[in-house]
Amino acid sequence: QVQLVESGGGLVQAGGSLRLSCAASGRTFSPATVAWFRQAPGKEREFVATISWSDGSTYYRDSVKGRFTISRDNAKNTVYLQMNSLKPEDTAVYYCAAHVGYGFVPPIDEYAYWGQGTQVTVSS
Repeated sequence: QVQLVESGGGLVQAGGSLRLSCAASGRTFSPATVAWFRQAPGKEREFVATISWSDGSTYYRDSVKGRFTISRDNAKNTVYLQMNSLKPEDTAVYYCAAHVGYGFVPPIDEYAYWGQGTQVTVSS
């Protein structure tokens, strides 16, 4: 079994930065992709960014392009989300998830492994 653990969330003022980490442990970790999602109160969980474990290709939702950067360290089994120029609308619980099947941005229900989430709060 694979466990994903997020860290790095917190309270930051608008315009500030945070770096989230997603560390994987357990059986040999070799997903197809690892993605970040977020869920704000009263809203559905939404896709934020994804990265290919093999070649590092990335993809972002439009609202975070140019502000967020997803990266990975295969040796550490860790994925990062660098978030700059944060806005109050970025406030949410952020989750990482691993996909082991086909497809670069699959439907949310196809992600096999999820972390417990980390809270990000951006004050105005």
